[in-house]
Amino acid sequence: MSQALKGKVAVITGASRGLGKAFALRFAEEGADLLLTTTSLERAQATANELKAKGGKVALVKADISIEKDCKNIADEVMKQYGKVDILINNGAIWAGLNITPWDAWTVDDWERIFKVNVVGTWLCCKYIAPLMVKAGKGKIINIASNIAQVPAANLFMPYSCLKGALYTFTHALARALGGSGINVNAIAPGYTASEASLGQDNSDKIFEIATGEQTMHRRGQPVDMTGAAVFLASSESDFITGQVYYIDGGTVML
Repeated sequence: MSQALKGKVAVITGASRGLGKAFALRFAEEGADLLLTTTSLERAQATANELKAKGGKVALVKADISIEKDCKNIADEVMKQYGKVDILINNGAIWAGLNITPWDAWTVDDWERIFKVNVVGTWLCCKYIAPLMVKAGKGKIINIASNIAQVPAANLFMPYSCLKGALYTFTHALARALGGSGINVNAIAPGYTASEASLGQDNSDKIFEIATGEQTMHRRGQPVDMTGAAVFLASSESDFITGQVYYIDGGTVML
């Protein structure tokens, strides 16, 4: 690996499995020191052990990003462990356990629960991490959105689709808010990816059939497919790029 992130400290939320784990493994290979957040320390410990076995430096913090004090604790902990933070990957989200549902069969609780984590939680993490970057005069924030807000399948997971779509606007707005402080804010929008959460859904084979049929590249996206873009956006190679959404979906969405 290029060690493009050597000497950098990265906070990755929702990092015990799926895309978060893939980001953690790749960032460690690229030389970053890591603080991983999780709702399950037991599950995250296996990821941490794997990273440490490869020589990575990693700390864990249990956090529900929809709870403000937990997000403040993430910021406090990264400063305690490393004394700085260079990169924040807002990967934590509700996706596991969601299944295809008619648009009018979702409940108010579904909407509020997904909104609280996927949108408010992302904002809360930025609220407490971004000021540390402002003091340093630089930083990289990478939001994990989704292409689902731009594809026909959006109606199948309506609250998730709408609230992931909200992260596009959040990314644009936060980039404008923080650009003057030298902080880059971008987003990655994966397609339907073969993570544990997706593979555990009802009718996942059918969903993959639909998704890959819409792609230019007709294979299932894998978590590792997202990591190269994340490294680029976290590195000095992207210092003049901000407010952008990168679709990593095998050529489904083309803008």
